[in-house]
Amino acid sequence: MTGELPMMIDADFPMYVVADEESGDVLVAAEEVNGFFVDPEEESPEVVFLRAHRVDIGRRRTEDAVLEILNRHREKVGEYFIGRVVLGDTGAESAGGKISSVSYRFFGTRCEYPGAAKIWRRWASGVAVEKGEWLQWPVSHHGAWLHVVQNAWFTSNHRAARYGVDEVAHLDGVQIFTKSGFFCALGEAVNGPGGYFGSNLDALADCISSSLGEKPLMKIVWRNFQASKESLDRAFLDSIMEVMREFHVDVAIC
Repeated sequence: MTGELPMMIDADFPMYVVADEESGDVLVAAEEVNGFFVDPEEESPEVVFLRAHRVDIGRRRTEDAVLEILNRHREKVGEYFIGRVVLGDTGAESAGGKISSVSYRFFGTRCEYPGAAKIWRRWASGVAVEKGEWLQWPVSHHGAWLHVVQNAWFTSNHRAARYGVDEVAHLDGVQIFTKSGFFCALGEAVNGPGGYFGSNLDALADCISSSLGEKPLMKIVWRNFQASKESLDRAFLDSIMEVMREFHVDVAIC
């Protein structure tokens, strides 16, 4: 992104920026966005940006837009490729110089996790994620947490690989109620708080295989496995074990 935005170090909100992917030109930069983080059944053609700090009225459309999420230091922490967007209605300018609302017609897909909006706000605070913080969110938000973790991981130019130094990862089955919860727990166990280590079986295999040359994951200690067994379906657990066996990762169940 080439467009310069004012530095607001003391701001406690993220900034949502729509930019042209090729040129980096900023179309809009705003404090909030409505209509992007939505259930697919509730999608609307228009996405509305609230309290916009910057709007390029002269640039009414682009075919290759990206939506970037900036943290309170105005560093990019998340990114979505959107494709074609067209400027719609623009609200009035407030006394503080912000435009109340700006709508764009989005022709690409939205983020299918409504809860991701709140989690991105936390991610953009600039405060380091704490161990086990994902467990403080409702179980219904664990899929959204995993989505944000994955998006932020690759936006920060991390690879699908192991970065931690411990050869043994520890899981607690009492904390794992869903498939998303398993990957949240594993990502944290392997790569630290906010860490990513797969979001599905194929991605897990990619992460393990990418780590074999430098920092192989040797063992997983899965405490209270019976609790996970009661929460997760047998086919999923069998598939996890099969992936681990394929890459010679020892799983100790206790």
